[in-house]
Amino acid sequence: MINTDEKRHLVTLDVNGTRHAITVESRKLLVHLLRDDLNLTGTHVGCDTSQCGACTVDIDGQAVKSCTVLAVMADGSSITTIEGLASAAGDLHPIQAAFHEHHALQCGFCTPGMIMSVRQLLAKDPNPTESEIRHNLAGNICRCTGYHNIIRAVESLATGASDHD
Repeated sequence: MINTDEKRHLVTLDVNGTRHAITVESRKLLVHLLRDDLNLTGTHVGCDTSQCGACTVDIDGQAVKSCTVLAVMADGSSITTIEGLASAAGDLHPIQAAFHEHHALQCGFCTPGMIMSVRQLLAKDPNPTESEIRHNLAGNICRCTGYHNIIRAVESLATGASDHD
């Protein structure tokens, strides 16, 4: 029997610098709150099993697969999605620009999750080795590129000594 008395909770989040107070069902995943309630569709739902990484966002400084987090668990958190990386003037974030410059995408479906994972990597280690880059991206699946250009894009940032935040 379907429970029509689903518990609802008020969740307050800071998403891309804007405060939101939203009432959600207990079972609602963060990825669905971002996409359905806040219309931030750059966070993709790829596999529904937490394998692909397309839904990766930054939660309080950590790259997290948002399909693994209930919205109520993120209450009080600061979240950055791919939409929150570009400047207010619309300039690409350095990681986005590097992906573009090095042709590190084809269909683009995995790109938001890749970029959010790379952002955390570079925040922790601004000069990672190729092996460290590959290890960091192991939780993100790209079915198109073979990763070569993605690795090159990240290496260009590491050697470029630019600000990655």
